[in-house]
Amino acid sequence: MKHVTTESDIRILKVATCPSLSGKSTLTYQIGCIAESDIQFRIVANTGGGFFSKEWIALNAILQAFDKKATDKPIVSLLLYPLFQGKSLNTPAFLLAALMQEGLVIPFDENPKHYEQLPSDTFMAEIEKLSQSTPDLKINSSKKTTSKKSTSKS
Repeated sequence: MKHVTTESDIRILKVATCPSLSGKSTLTYQIGCIAESDIQFRIVANTGGGFFSKEWIALNAILQAFDKKATDKPIVSLLLYPLFQGKSLNTPAFLLAALMQEGLVIPFDENPKHYEQLPSDTFMAEIEKLSQSTPDLKINSSKKTTSKKSTSKS
């Protein structure tokens, strides 16, 4: 299930940082949109040694992945793995960390790998405001869009 978008189609609205879920590194991520509505996320940097994919993933695809879990089960990073099939195993957990930073998920219970989805109203209001006022942040096109495949954990 691939939901990859080319860089030239994306208008970057926000660049932010967050700790990885393990707390061992700091991640930099971007939020962008296509045609003012299709929201996209991607991880662009990691202060730790773990590899990751820099491809854009649609928020709609992320939410569809969450919808596939049983209603009584928590969200885990493995739910996002099909979005990055054949890519680094770190990327789903890194993306989940960015989603937590944006207030779209929170820890679910005492298990540090379990999360619960939150309503997206506040996030969507911020994105709407950014899309109305923020100029397109430029993508550094000199970097490759996908880093090496790795099986190390975050």
